[in-house]
Amino acid sequence: MRLVMERRRETPISLMLISPMIAVALTMISAAIMFALLGKNPVAALQTYFLDPLSDSWGLQEVAVKATPLVLIAVGLAVCYRAKVWNIGAEGQFLFGAMAGGYIAIITHGSTQGPGLLPVMLLAGAVAGACFAVIPALLRTHFGANEILSSLMLVYVAELLLDYLVRGPWRDPAGFNMPNSVVFEAEATLPLLMAGGRINIGTPIMIAVVFGFMLLMGRTLKGFEIRLVGEAPRAARFAGFSETRLIITVFMISGALAGLAGVLEAAGTVKQLQPGISPGYGFTAIIVAFLGRLNPIGCLFAGIFIAITFIGGENAQIMLRMPLDATRVLQGLLLFFVLVCDSMLLYRFRLLRGAAA
Repeated sequence: MRLVMERRRETPISLMLISPMIAVALTMISAAIMFALLGKNPVAALQTYFLDPLSDSWGLQEVAVKATPLVLIAVGLAVCYRAKVWNIGAEGQFLFGAMAGGYIAIITHGSTQGPGLLPVMLLAGAVAGACFAVIPALLRTHFGANEILSSLMLVYVAELLLDYLVRGPWRDPAGFNMPNSVVFEAEATLPLLMAGGRINIGTPIMIAVVFGFMLLMGRTLKGFEIRLVGEAPRAARFAGFSETRLIITVFMISGALAGLAGVLEAAGTVKQLQPGISPGYGFTAIIVAFLGRLNPIGCLFAGIFIAITFIGGENAQIMLRMPLDATRVLQGLLLFFVLVCDSMLLYRFRLLRGAAA
């Protein structure tokens, strides 16, 4: 008698909708146990993490600010993953986009700047992210290199390049030798939506991208091609779709959205370039993409949820003396349970009698 996993012939839609909720519930139960082991009141800790960020206007604005880059990157990753193309280097593409847009703000600093500067920065960030993302795509299509490893290794290239630039040629000469660029001028920063707050036009841009990609994936031939290549590659070849062209296309889409997120973060939230401009958005967005079922609208809600954990984690550090690593463990648990629940959707356990063949 042995226990095996066999693939389900079909997965009920109800299970696909319930699966993320189960993953979130299991994450909260595990987090409560972790908080108790750390000597904290689990109920108070869960309230700090998940409810307090939504209790006032400041918290809601901070959630929107955190969710904006997460959702943008996750939508691009979802496009890749729907095609069964594995871009793990969105963090590097995010940084490359921030550097490209930031460079334009730096070279125009102190000169006359018109209203066209910000759109040029956003375009430069998106193009730079797409160009950086096409490297692992070409390595896979032309040399058979594993895109997971190549895209991941390029993250270190982007991180080290940014570190070199802000400590060297792009360092603010009046910045007391700190590894920062000059603070961007007003024309090179995103306009705020609310006076005295931090939420900016990056959030409406993100929402527009979500609905735009919802239409792309559900109503266009390109969206059908992406889904078909991911779900039935042999049928896609018979239909005349080019796998090579699609790999390059989805990588460029993913990189462009990550690069756009990078320049929005640099011009909207940080307002300068510095080594720690990203707290790991590119990697956390992988959780968002899978929690959102690789669906743009799902990514929006998943990004808001993960953003709540970021703000809740900061609150917990101040109010409960919780370590920052607790937030990372919580996010890691969420990804673990999402993958476990997804595996249970695709496979089921079966007890077989008799000796193994």
